[in-house]
Amino acid sequence: MLIFYSLRALQYLLCFTRVLILCTQQMAKAFRYSAILLCVVLVLLISGSEQLQSSQGETLLRIQRLLNYPSSLSSWNSSIDFCNSEPNASVTVACYEKSITQLHIVGNKGTPLLPGNFSIDSFVTTVVGLPTLKVLTLVSLGLWGPLPGKIARLSSLEILNMSSNFLYDAIPQELSSLSGLQSLGLDDNMFAGKVPNWIGSLQVLSVLSLRKNMLNGSLPDSLSTLENLRVLALAHNYFKGEVPDLSSLTNLQVLDLEDNAFGPQFPQLGNKLVSLVLSRNKFRDGLPAEVTSYYQLQRLDLSNNTFVGPFPQSLLSLPSVTYLNIADNKFTGMLFENQSCSADLEFVDLSSNLMTGHMPNCLLQDSKKKALYAGNCLATGDQDQHPISICRNEALAVGILPQQKKRKPSKAIIAISVIGGIVGGIALVGLIFLAVRKVKSGKTIQKSTIRLIAENASTGYPTKLLSDARYISQTMKLGALGLPAYRTFSLEELEEATNNFDTSAFMGEGSQGQIYRGRLKDGSFVVIRCLKMKRSHGTHNFMHHIELISKLRHRHLVSALGHGFEYYLDDSSVSRIFLVFEYVPNGTLRSWISGNP
Repeated sequence: MLIFYSLRALQYLLCFTRVLILCTQQMAKAFRYSAILLCVVLVLLISGSEQLQSSQGETLLRIQRLLNYPSSLSSWNSSIDFCNSEPNASVTVACYEKSITQLHIVGNKGTPLLPGNFSIDSFVTTVVGLPTLKVLTLVSLGLWGPLPGKIARLSSLEILNMSSNFLYDAIPQELSSLSGLQSLGLDDNMFAGKVPNWIGSLQVLSVLSLRKNMLNGSLPDSLSTLENLRVLALAHNYFKGEVPDLSSLTNLQVLDLEDNAFGPQFPQLGNKLVSLVLSRNKFRDGLPAEVTSYYQLQRLDLSNNTFVGPFPQSLLSLPSVTYLNIADNKFTGMLFENQSCSADLEFVDLSSNLMTGHMPNCLLQDSKKKALYAGNCLATGDQDQHPISICRNEALAVGILPQQKKRKPSKAIIAISVIGGIVGGIALVGLIFLAVRKVKSGKTIQKSTIRLIAENASTGYPTKLLSDARYISQTMKLGALGLPAYRTFSLEELEEATNNFDTSAFMGEGSQGQIYRGRLKDGSFVVIRCLKMKRSHGTHNFMHHIELISKLRHRHLVSALGHGFEYYLDDSSVSRIFLVFEYVPNGTLRSWISGNP
């Protein structure tokens, strides 16, 4: 170091001598005073330039010491010309007009923590000694501690990447002052807290990457104001709730939300996406139709969620798609052998869903395409498949219903509405019954013999009312309900209970469907109402009424025990709805109201 400064002093002396000789010659001329002034200015400029370079070089050498002399900086020494040094994958120093504008230092993957005497505050204080920095990359260097807000003193910063370190606590608010920041990468650290709302103030931000941290909570709505955002990577954190509306981000190309708790709604997005990764979250609802218009989409990963509803087969033929993964969801629908596929498609995983039909030939006959599809109900034998009844019953058990456009109320919907009204009427009749019973408290009610509903139908009361009201059992009157929890019945259970809906179990038919009596495996008798559905009928309106019926539990009301579905195999739409009620054979409703068995 002493030799370096001695040589530098000698250079100054020689330069000054040359300038002095020139000045002496000029002094012999008429404008000797102007020449002297010029000489002084030149000497100061040369000295100032050398001092600036020396100052920045000293800053870099101090950074080397603070980083504990990593192998990536082993070539740095006091004699190196940093601005003209050869860049490599680990270290790059770029200059403009003798000022350092870019600094890239990348250590080895898995670099441990720097020693305990390391101070992140001192380190950042040293780094901001390079005030002209526009690009700062400090990756895998073992940095640890809270990121000091003073890093925002690098006011010209456009790209900041401090990934793969051990930085923790919240992202400092001072970063909001970096109005020119275009890329912020803080992946693989231990940052905690929420993504701050001030992130929306970085209006030229195009890349925001916060993968593998400990960030949590919901995302701020201010993300939707970042119109220049091209990459949003938030994978492997602890985020939850709905994703903000990102449809206004027309430049967004990469969205990576893997391994969080987002959901249940599919996010609202623009159609210029190239990569969309939503795997390992809590998305449940069906896919919106807009997904099939992502013509630039190359990678789509929806795996390990609970998506329901029909799988849009047109995703296989998106013109740019190369990777498609929908494994471990509840997608339904029928695949066809003649389904077309994108020529660029390389990998498809349809495993562990509820799909039927045949695998498309374009996936099976092209050796360049890898296809996984085990765990469905496909008629393809080379990967494990379930019986078709498994997919059908499981789909109905989780409440998967095809999404239909809004239509005018159909007869079936009107019918179920009438059922709701009848249930309300039953409740009113129950109250009347209590009043009558109180008046006739001295009378003893005798048990009636077991009779079918049809045998006890009175001309004074509509058959459908009596069949809905059923009979009030002695057990119900005593207040001991003892009913099982409301549940979903499989079609096989109902067929077995009614001997495949044999005529001997048939009890009657009205405007609201057929009525059957059945006996479950546990020996209990039930009444099953069957409502036929046309393909044009939407079924989502029925779920509200079914939910209301399932909650009605009173000792003076016949309770609903569950429901089941049967659906068309070709498009998974519901063909019949079964409502299962308690069967109480101890007389008619009229007999209990009047007190005459």
